[in-house]
Amino acid sequence: MNRQMKRMQRRQARSPVERAQAAASARRAQVQERRRRTPPGQFLREVRQELKKVNWPTRQELVAYTVVVLVSVTVLTALVFGLDFVFSKAILELLGR
Repeated sequence: MNRQMKRMQRRQARSPVERAQAAASARRAQVQERRRRTPPGQFLREVRQELKKVNWPTRQELVAYTVVVLVSVTVLTALVFGLDFVFSKAILELLGR
């Protein structure tokens, strides 16, 4: 029996009163979440604080990562172009161009 079936059995085993109480507490939690809205200034301060914690790459690392990405994209583009070219020629030959 998987987790989903176990959860369904637990839900069905609850009494209607318990289900109503669970639904009411979920609604209360949603209402409280809506009330706690962060002002834009505080949001931007928190964003700035989090960005200070980020371990940013050095210029040398950034150049290395950029080169890796550009080489990878070039190789994959050439590979896809080559496969497309070969398969299109093969199909045209098979169909008796």
